[in-house]
Amino acid sequence: LQEEIYPKNIIMIGSTGVGKTEIARRLAKLVRAPFIKVEASKFTEVGYVGRDVDSMIRDLVETAIQMVKQTRLAEVEDKGRQLAEERILDYILPLPEKKKPVRNPFDFLLGQNQETHSTDEGYDSKLADIEKKREIIRQKISRLELENETIEIEVEEKNPSFMDIISGSGVEQMGVNIQDVFGGLLPKNKKKRRVTVEEARTILTYEEAQRLVDMDEVNRQAISLVEQEGIVFLDEIDKIAGKEGGYGPDVSREGVQRDILPIVEGSTIVTKYGPVKTDHILFIAAGAFHVSKPSDLIPELQGRFPIRVELENLTREDLCRILTEPHNALVKQYKALLSTEDLQLEFSTEAIAYMAEIAYEVNNRTENIGARRLHTIMEKVLEDLLFDSAYMSGQTLLIDKAYVEQRLNKIVHDDDLSRYIL
Repeated sequence: LQEEIYPKNIIMIGSTGVGKTEIARRLAKLVRAPFIKVEASKFTEVGYVGRDVDSMIRDLVETAIQMVKQTRLAEVEDKGRQLAEERILDYILPLPEKKKPVRNPFDFLLGQNQETHSTDEGYDSKLADIEKKREIIRQKISRLELENETIEIEVEEKNPSFMDIISGSGVEQMGVNIQDVFGGLLPKNKKKRRVTVEEARTILTYEEAQRLVDMDEVNRQAISLVEQEGIVFLDEIDKIAGKEGGYGPDVSREGVQRDILPIVEGSTIVTKYGPVKTDHILFIAAGAFHVSKPSDLIPELQGRFPIRVELENLTREDLCRILTEPHNALVKQYKALLSTEDLQLEFSTEAIAYMAEIAYEVNNRTENIGARRLHTIMEKVLEDLLFDSAYMSGQTLLIDKAYVEQRLNKIVHDDDLSRYIL
């Protein structure tokens, strides 16, 4: 029964700036699911120049690979740091090489098999002496006493990908990276770099951690994660709705809808990491539907999105909360930005409410772009402060309602100005 229960795909209907993408992105972040946002209008029918719809699943797998790989790298970071510090120690004070025994090349002609052993009698005492010095340096490295010392290290240099050399739509759709096929035949280039011990630790830790990660297991787990928890956000779905015009076939409309059908319903997509089943991937479609209607989508696709959600336009209260409540709220962003110039910025409650009020009014009078209007208003209010912030270090500034009125009133009351500036 578990295999037969499929996710209920969602179609979100709402004007731009009401938070359709943000809702989907936050949802994916909460459940730690691989998430990708794609514009439906970028795809073309199979056989035409452009991206085919299978590429969104391949991109989702790439996202999942990175997620799982980062988790695995974090798990082996401590071990990688230890190995990196040993490599740094080898670069600073390498162990002495033991002389190899010397063989006479003409011994086999004379019937002699004796080896002439090297007379490296002082090797053991030399090794013990160097080991003592290495232990002192090892302790200094672990205590971070040599961070600013410059050393020369060898790092692996990536060969240019074959996909980059012959990039094209046909190559991308093969689902196989030619570099992976011939990668084993090409020797890995190494280049020398002069860096500080601190930089060397970071570079070598990442290099060593990558060697400790089993990429086959990462690929297997990532594909499983995509199949069970993947979320695809299909934006601008309304742009591929509607009938074909009288000017000829539109390769980005009905044909794309028909190409999306098998993926949404459940099919197997071949990627370079292995086949991926899309049966249990959640698809969230979104669009403003100002010109077209959800019923303009082909009936088969409508049936694949059983849950329809209509998002209301943002109110004054919503805009006010957006300015202050989120973790990355605009007010917090500008405070942090100006704190880098040693300038403390404060906003009064009335100023925030007034900016939300202006955003709401301008949205109603001109084009409604939702919460994106707040970016423009904040930039206009703080324009002079951002320009002069370097000369105002150490000050504390309060943005009150009077200041906001002074900056915006002239623009707000002139329809032509507000249309082009806000």
